[in-house]
Amino acid sequence: MDLQLYYSPRSCAFAPHILLHDADANFDVIKINFDKKEQNSADFLKVNPKGRVPALLTSKGILTETPAILLYIAQTHPDKKLAPSDPFLLAQAQAFNMFLASTVHVAHSHKHRGHRWVNDTYAEKAMTAKVLENMTECAKIIEEHYLQEPYVLGQKYSMCDPYLALIFRWLYLDGVKISAFPGLCKHNELMKERDSMQKAMALYDYPDPP
Repeated sequence: MDLQLYYSPRSCAFAPHILLHDADANFDVIKINFDKKEQNSADFLKVNPKGRVPALLTSKGILTETPAILLYIAQTHPDKKLAPSDPFLLAQAQAFNMFLASTVHVAHSHKHRGHRWVNDTYAEKAMTAKVLENMTECAKIIEEHYLQEPYVLGQKYSMCDPYLALIFRWLYLDGVKISAFPGLCKHNELMKERDSMQKAMALYDYPDPP
């Protein structure tokens, strides 16, 4: 196989997994069982010292961080046109993916990984209690500021769309009233029709929001 994607069934590896199918890439997957703490094993820490997925093994080495992996997949399969070629439009696409990674992912993680930031039980509970409000605000920003419809960048499907499909499921799991965001719901319906999304869903423990 040209590429190997390390994933776990409820992780952000979901996004590059979809894009690998979109790219018709020649790849294999390696499951990391978080319940068995395999992310902390000596073997996996050689792959990613951060103990997280996704990680993508390429012919030139290993890539981590979802935005970087998505861009790599898009740029190594240029015939699929999964990333804009115009520098400004590419920067806009990157701005969206980085917002998801740096802000939305962190807001979601406060629900069950507060120990990464604090050592106080009360503080952890306070962070968890804030998740619904923060994720609702994130959904509003995505719908009103980023989503050009029907896809993130408008009429053209791109590397941003699998990432939003992942985030939509997190919004649902965090209790966000997704019906209040018709653009996001329409995007989800389009994603569910894609063969790439259906193939990836079979390996992930994510709900299928109505």
